[in-house]
Amino acid sequence: MKSQDELKVLVAREALRFVPKSGVLGVGSGSTVVKFIEQMQENKVLPEAAVSSSNKTTQLLTELGVKVLDPNEVTDYEVYIDGADEVDPKFRLIKGGGACLTREKILTSMAAKFVCIVDQSKMVQELGKFPLPVEVIPMAREKVARVLKEITGGRPVLREGCVTDNQCEILDVHDLRIQDPAALESAINNIPGVVTVGLFARRGADVVLYATEHEVKEIKASQA
Repeated sequence: MKSQDELKVLVAREALRFVPKSGVLGVGSGSTVVKFIEQMQENKVLPEAAVSSSNKTTQLLTELGVKVLDPNEVTDYEVYIDGADEVDPKFRLIKGGGACLTREKILTSMAAKFVCIVDQSKMVQELGKFPLPVEVIPMAREKVARVLKEITGGRPVLREGCVTDNQCEILDVHDLRIQDPAALESAINNIPGVVTVGLFARRGADVVLYATEHEVKEIKASQA
């Protein structure tokens, strides 16, 4: 039986075919993306330039010799590749386990195609078992937590020792069953003090690659 790390390597290798031959590639963050960057190096499949969702990703890409651009220097671009903590049948996602959700959402919004790479354990029927990350401005943390409890019925917990690349904090909302992800995304984003919520429902993935014990499967949003 393959380990989760082995599954991540398989799906990361499969994602190499989405790397554009010219132009800019958007690269996310997290453990599966680290495997993807390693596969880029091993197979010598490097983009002309990249935009990155985290300081760690920027460092890894720079070490490969990839030019990492400030997103302000880039208009729309072709492909963004990133992982997820949960993926539902309509390609709506929970992201933010690595605390990079705001930059990930910005880069997703700029990409023509979002390719999500996961192992089969991340495929779920309903979002919410994984605690929902919400990035907050520190001075608003307790106020936001109270409102989150009121509107979701969930249990917000401060992620201890976590400061995002934006110098903000993360509240993880536990005990959720998210039946209308797009509506909840909008409602949470409208709370004063919220930077963004880790629901990617209004702009979900276009393609999902997920590794199983026997193969990497590809499904497209048009098939969902």
